[in-house]
Amino acid sequence: MGNKLSGKDLIKLGFPKNNSINIALGQINRYRKREKKESILTEAKDVLLNPEKYEGNGTWGKVAEGLIKPVQVRMHQLKTTRAPFKIFGENEIDEQAKYQLYDSLKLPISVAGALMPDAHSGYGLPIGGVLATDNAVIPYGVGVDIGCRMSLSIFDLPASHFKGKEHQLEAILRDNTKFGMYETHASRVDHDVFYKSEFQDIPLLKNLLPKAYKQLGSSGGGNHFVEFGIAKIENPENEWKLDKGEYFAVLSHSGSRGLGANIAKHYTYLATKQCPLPKNVQHLAWLDLNTHDGQEYWLAMNLAGEYAKACHDDIHRRIAKAIGKRVVVTIENHHNFAWKEMVNGQECIVHRKGATPAAEGQLGIIPGSMTAPGYIVKGKGNAESLNSASHGAGRLFSRAKCKSTFTQSEIKKVLKANEVTLIGGNIDEAPMAYKDITKVMSNQSDLVEVLGTFTPKIVRMDR
Repeated sequence: MGNKLSGKDLIKLGFPKNNSINIALGQINRYRKREKKESILTEAKDVLLNPEKYEGNGTWGKVAEGLIKPVQVRMHQLKTTRAPFKIFGENEIDEQAKYQLYDSLKLPISVAGALMPDAHSGYGLPIGGVLATDNAVIPYGVGVDIGCRMSLSIFDLPASHFKGKEHQLEAILRDNTKFGMYETHASRVDHDVFYKSEFQDIPLLKNLLPKAYKQLGSSGGGNHFVEFGIAKIENPENEWKLDKGEYFAVLSHSGSRGLGANIAKHYTYLATKQCPLPKNVQHLAWLDLNTHDGQEYWLAMNLAGEYAKACHDDIHRRIAKAIGKRVVVTIENHHNFAWKEMVNGQECIVHRKGATPAAEGQLGIIPGSMTAPGYIVKGKGNAESLNSASHGAGRLFSRAKCKSTFTQSEIKKVLKANEVTLIGGNIDEAPMAYKDITKVMSNQSDLVEVLGTFTPKIVRMDR
């Protein structure tokens, strides 16, 4: 008996000659290949005899599903009509982004959609796209950077705290933030998120745990940043215990790092296999939440969201410690995620890809660019936007276009005129690459109420 498990071994056990054999071999080769063949065959026999006992199990759940109620793989066609939708700030949005939304609204699972005023085209759903679906989740509707989010910490320190401390503050940012693919903190910290059962129960996540532990408190490349700036509070909430005024604050933008990227890649692949779609919309392949993979992605996505929050919390903890002051108010929100929410009396999965949750009374932060203010907002709970708002100013120029349009000296000039110090940063994040945030905000006055602004002063990004 050879040491590698084969389909013949499973047929001998009594497995039906259908896809459940391929599923079993795939799972075993991926997650259990170092184990003895005999012990795997003993387990496989038990799965065959008692599949319901293994539903939801990390390795065998998918095999059990194949034995009880196999996932129906069939070509899905788009509907000829679109689900209801609303576009905010339509004149400022490129046609391609609109067409991407229109395509998504024709999916048989789509219930409603909306496009935010900062929208531009992306993969699958456009950036700034919101889509409500019926019991199905689209991995590319959430995005590759699951749980990408904003976090603003306001200190009970006046804005004048910057005066004469610029070099000291630059050093704090350099020493306490890590960016890009390879930088991680020398001093690692533990966190509750690492003890969540998903890290043990889902084999993919178990393999990613060491990487997640290593990358905690670091930020990605691209448009991710950590910056010191001035929070100007116009309409403070009672529980903030802050008066109107200008305060020293720190704002971060980042997501779930390698953990989220690997989850997105794995489940997007599974979705495209299980949900064949016409070529032009194959990025919108979904997972049914009644399937093993759909349930597993949902758990993994939520874990990635918690991990993204843990990363921000660690960044802000390190910075507060270096400054030697306590944070008074934290305002934070995801903008690449999916939630279970009610839409027109029906529970739906609401995907926000580059959109801020803006339910009634919900606080959030919508950044501008490194030379434009961000806005501290409170949601108005507008049903037409599916309780959403923009996630920033939105791009005017693609990353490639920036490289051929702007120069470093032009960027330096703009930064100097706005009295902003930049550590790192690339041409593709030039302040001029972004739309006018004031225009974007005026196009969503029905969606959010502005409580204050955040103006960047010292910005740290990937090199």
